[in-house]
Amino acid sequence: MQALHSPTLRTSPLDPLRGPNNAAAKRRASSAKRVFFVSATLAPKVSAPQRQKDPKKRVVITGMGLASVFGNDVEGYYEKLLAGESGITPIDRFDASKFPTRFGGQIRGFSAEGYIDGKNDRRLDDCLRYCIVAGKKALENADLAPDNHSKIDKERAGVLVGSGMGGLTVFSDGVQALIEKGHRKITPFFIPYAITNMGSALLGIDLGFMGPNYSISTACATSNYCFYAAANHIRRGEADLMIAGGTEAAIIPIGLGGFVACRALSQRNDDPKTASRPWDKDRDGFVMGEGAGVLVMESLEHAMKRGAPIIAEYLGGAVNCDAYHMTDPRSDGLGVSTCIQSSLEDAGVSPEEIVVGHCCQRFLLGCLTLHLHQEHRCSRNF
Repeated sequence: MQALHSPTLRTSPLDPLRGPNNAAAKRRASSAKRVFFVSATLAPKVSAPQRQKDPKKRVVITGMGLASVFGNDVEGYYEKLLAGESGITPIDRFDASKFPTRFGGQIRGFSAEGYIDGKNDRRLDDCLRYCIVAGKKALENADLAPDNHSKIDKERAGVLVGSGMGGLTVFSDGVQALIEKGHRKITPFFIPYAITNMGSALLGIDLGFMGPNYSISTACATSNYCFYAAANHIRRGEADLMIAGGTEAAIIPIGLGGFVACRALSQRNDDPKTASRPWDKDRDGFVMGEGAGVLVMESLEHAMKRGAPIIAEYLGGAVNCDAYHMTDPRSDGLGVSTCIQSSLEDAGVSPEEIVVGHCCQRFLLGCLTLHLHQEHRCSRNF
């Protein structure tokens, strides 16, 4: 995904390609606080690899949708983040008093009204409800509300929303029914609503999208894998448009208990809002959350043809494996640095253009910087 590259900002080079304002854009323009999408570049010190120029193969982001602790509205969510508000609170969905960790990013008051019919809304696992609402919200944001679906060739529109754990509540309830009441009391929806691909499947069925439809499950990297795979479907000419992202709803007793057993969670019950501190020397674990995040990705040609609002351009990506440990990253940072190098090559971007990076351990960050510095003679830290 193209990000901000330097302190000197300029208007996105995609601006001339953006379509006319749609209803969503007009609503944004009328708000007191505006968010302007910009990109920034830094003149590379070395020549960057050649970037894709074919509008059929260039991939752009035209819509965003979510389900979160701050509600289902992207702009409201973003404003909360800018204000530094935390969505981490004590868990009250069930009695968590006996757990060493008793807080998380629990969604309250979630409503699927207008997006899922009442019967299915009562039956579905939250993981699926979040997926469907976020997916439809993303389409609305992309100026593809139901009355505009005629602009899409549904045979060339797909859904790729992944989940690390799937319908965990349905699964847990099914196991409990089996133990307490026997197999005859297990709901027939136990398997369909527990498997990880059902979010994509139900959304595809609801929308009539007949393109690529499946899920990817790679723990914390799930959504990134989905974005990567969805973009490649478009690049290869297999789809014009893809709904891609991730969904999760694991804040239930078995989900919390499982992560507690892994000794993975922070236990700052007296200060939950500051418990998530990945680079702090006093970090004592991560914080669970739930929700869904979805993007509408489409070819530049398709987006321009329908006058879509263009938010960003996906330039490239890569995937690989540390082949080292179930939870710990390689201490030498080789897996991460190799993946970043491959991603830059795929995107046609030179290392000097990149400022932002991510790392889960201070030591690994140092190793990663060293690798990239040595192999690319890069003068910037990642």
